Amino acid sequence: MHVVVMGCGRVGSAIARRLEQIGHSVAVIDQDPEAFRRLGPDFGGRQVTGLGFDRQTLLDAGIDSAGAFAAVSSGDNSNIISARVARETFGVQHVVARIYDSKRAEVFERMGIPSVATVPWTVNRLLRELLSVKVSEIWREPTGRVLLMRVTVTDGWVGRKVAELEAASGARAAWLVRFGEAQLPTATTVLQDGDQLVVAATDEISDRVHHTVEQREGGRA
Repeated sequence: MHVVVMGCGRVGSAIARRLEQIGHSVAVIDQDPEAFRRLGPDFGGRQVTGLGFDRQTLLDAGIDSAGAFAAVSSGDNSNIISARVARETFGVQHVVARIYDSKRAEVFERMGIPSVATVPWTVNRLLRELLSVKVSEIWREPTGRVLLMRVTVTDGWVGRKVAELEAASGARAAWLVRFGEAQLPTATTVLQDGDQLVVAATDEISDRVHHTVEQREGGRA
């Protein structure tokens, strides 16, 4: 997959290097050509000098063939504008933005673009959003046996009840995030496209959770 990263600070350069290491093609945009030094001499992706929301700059970075776009510059406005251009003008499927103002981040989430405020932000979370990982561990209690897993509701589970996913995976639903707002689901809650379900599980059944979600996505269950 081709990924465009807007912003070559510590965050953007770390994401770009990690993406390239795991086999993706990467283009990095920054206004300051000196910023590309952070990528190191071994980086083989494109380095595009310009504004991340400028149409030609984005085209030079290969936005028209990109499967993902990360807006991680130091400015909220630039990140918001460039993320919207990537999503709305070029139809990039996976778009994520770094937002410093947590209140603005909440609004942006409701627009359908995952945004990460500064305090809880990590490179791993951004990578998870960009690559659309369906199941990921988000917390583990001190003994290490019980964990919380975030499940992105896949097409095969849309329209089905939470109780069905619990029965198939063995996990227990903790909370549901829908349109950027968390809620406590019931057994009869029907899953919708775009839902993020957090489930409690143990190490013994974590593989089963992955398998259940991926099976439904492939239409084999």
